[in-house]
Amino acid sequence: MDRDRRIRVEDVMSTPLETIPSSTTVEEATQVMREKDINALVVTTQPPSILTSTDVLDAVAAGEDTASLSVTAVMTESVETVPPDLLLEEVAAMMTTFGIKHLPVEDGDLVGMISSTDVAAQLA
Repeated sequence: MDRDRRIRVEDVMSTPLETIPSSTTVEEATQVMREKDINALVVTTQPPSILTSTDVLDAVAAGEDTASLSVTAVMTESVETVPPDLLLEEVAAMMTTFGIKHLPVEDGDLVGMISSTDVAAQLA
């Protein structure tokens, strides 16, 4: 990696952003995650929410019926978002501070997702 080049979110974020409506069941959401090989989905609430694989695991561990359980029961509401021009070092600090692994990217509209894996791959 060129140490003189400042890496920004837009350089490594995943696009297009994968979203699901709030009426989706956890089981349906996990099928989308598996098909897309991703660990998080943005739920199209206002403000946006997020469903992660950890949320799904918690529901399964609690014995929930994921076929009928709505994502609204387990998602994280009102998630932090980041702009596409934010430096990766700043994203890494946010993830550490808030204890999160995924951040939706917002530039007026939601445009992508950045994960701790994306950040680690670039900063390693």
